[in-house]
Amino acid sequence: MNDQSLMQKALGDQWQQLPPALQSHYQHDSNSDIGYLNIDYPIYMHPYLTFLHLFGVLINRRGKNIPTTVEKQMQGHIQFWKRTICFSGNKTILFNSFWIFDRKNELIEFINPFIGLRMTVQVQNDKLYYEGCHFVIKIGKLLIPVPEWLVLGHTTIIETALSNDEFEMNFTLKHPIFGNIFSYEGKFKTIS
Repeated sequence: MNDQSLMQKALGDQWQQLPPALQSHYQHDSNSDIGYLNIDYPIYMHPYLTFLHLFGVLINRRGKNIPTTVEKQMQGHIQFWKRTICFSGNKTILFNSFWIFDRKNELIEFINPFIGLRMTVQVQNDKLYYEGCHFVIKIGKLLIPVPEWLVLGHTTIIETALSNDEFEMNFTLKHPIFGNIFSYEGKFKTIS
């Protein structure tokens, strides 16, 4: 862990407030998280999520205690995330993304080369909080902001350490009109 991770760059001095499990999760070196996810959304969202999934956005399937592996690897200044979600009946869904450090307290997660989500990060009470700022459309070096409510809604992620190597995470999307439209939560252990 000689180099700073993207999260360490974004958090700055707050990095020291992160519990060991979350520092391990966001380390610069290649690592994997192994655990289980619960994915939920209102049934009326299924057609929209199926359409968005064609572009690599989110998962268009619900379930509980779904075995999930998240592999992370740095390549230059970009961190690649490969999520393997194993539903029953040998149905495996991959959800890949890549992350970049944007500026202090901000990261962008791209779900394909053209669409990303800019998020702020901060540590409070030993927990890591993400808040969506807006989506971005990338054209060359230009990043065009798109309000969250136009696409899905406001993103909130909270990650909490459970031990020195385990953590839980909660991801929610809340639309100002339709309310909670997508969520997933799970428990993971980081393996270097």
